[in-house]
Amino acid sequence: MQCSGVLFDLDGVLIDSTPCVTRVWQAWAIEHGLDPEHVVHVAHGRRSIETIELVAPNLDAAAENIEVENRELADTEGLTVFPGALDLLRSLPQGKWTIVTSGTRPLATLRLQVGGLPVPERMVTADDVSKGKPNPEPYLKGAEILGLRAEDCVVIEDAPSGLKAANAAGCRSFGVPTTYRPEELGDATVLLNSLSQLRAKFDKNGLILLEW
Repeated sequence: MQCSGVLFDLDGVLIDSTPCVTRVWQAWAIEHGLDPEHVVHVAHGRRSIETIELVAPNLDAAAENIEVENRELADTEGLTVFPGALDLLRSLPQGKWTIVTSGTRPLATLRLQVGGLPVPERMVTADDVSKGKPNPEPYLKGAEILGLRAEDCVVIEDAPSGLKAANAAGCRSFGVPTTYRPEELGDATVLLNSLSQLRAKFDKNGLILLEW
């Protein structure tokens, strides 16, 4: 798949934060009398404030969002980097990739640092958009950061909401079934078994070529 830039989701793609995310959202759900399994399922790939609005519209979403954010910042136990993530990032030229995450900037930075991954100078976080995934705004802004058209970018995602956002923005995508079942990632252009399948190469025009 030939492209000019790569837009990575963070959690579930580069960083395995599932233990942290699950603990935080399960505890929050139980405290509010909600189904923890359902809340965790909804939370993956979405901004936390939008998750709260979906699962508990009666609550003060802004206040609860601050509480969830503080809990996530305090919990990095069990956080790991997915195989192939660091090698793939190192193979990409600076300025040809960035991260588009539903987490906040402090949370994304913390998780990248804990995982020993590079922190891009500019990335798109929950703080930078008015509407999160599955709205196309995050990936449109990611392409803009790289100075590219969205259709010239490839998105790497683990969540249905993120893949829908990529499609709506006009990006092609690789889906990785780390968080959701493969059959739930039907919006991906190509479905991978894992991130370690990907390699970055360059053709005569200097474009990035992702192989699987």
